[in-house]
Amino acid sequence: MSESDGGSLEWHEGDMPYSPQFGDHFYCRNDGRLECGHVFLAGNGLPERWRDASTFRIGELGFGTGLNFCETWRQWKLVRQPGAHLHFTSFELYPMAAEEIGRALSQWPEIAAERTALVAAWPAHPQGRVEIVADAQTRLTVVVGPALDGVTAEPAGFDAWFLDGFAPSRNPDMWSPDLMQAIFDRTVPGGSFATYAAAGFVRRNLQAAGFAVERRSGFAGKREMLCGRK
Repeated sequence: MSESDGGSLEWHEGDMPYSPQFGDHFYCRNDGRLECGHVFLAGNGLPERWRDASTFRIGELGFGTGLNFCETWRQWKLVRQPGAHLHFTSFELYPMAAEEIGRALSQWPEIAAERTALVAAWPAHPQGRVEIVADAQTRLTVVVGPALDGVTAEPAGFDAWFLDGFAPSRNPDMWSPDLMQAIFDRTVPGGSFATYAAAGFVRRNLQAAGFAVERRSGFAGKREMLCGRK
């Protein structure tokens, strides 16, 4: 979860990053990697949708620690077909430093290879568009700046979205009507979104943009999450 001030990052319970600016942790305190699988992957019908895909494009609001990218990349490698390509584009206002990313992701041995590769490729001073060729079939783009500006400048063609900004009550700009509309407009017909958030105004903004929104059980005892299709 993101749009935090990297300069004021705190660490709680060892290696869990926390944003004082938004008063929130970067991921679920139970297990952020499993939350990614439950919310963002399963919520978007992944990895099943990858099995027959020659290309697949994911958009993410809030790169944060890179956890969602690393777990997505790990699962993509398990099912992708020869010659298939994944492009993961994330929008982040305050990118973390490489050593902070490495520390935050160190608690998950399952993504050790992906973490190591991401940290090695991460620039010392990320700005503009960070372009990383993760492997021959996987590309990462991190667009540094306000999410609305970044999304609006992107061409259409996204197959799925991970809406992972900080909690709506703490960071409402990441869930605004204008941003949800920009996301809808850049999503392919039949494309999808998923988010851990279930706030009423988030659901209404997504519906107003044009998405068919579904409530599902949230992760680790959280009552609800949202997902949907165009």
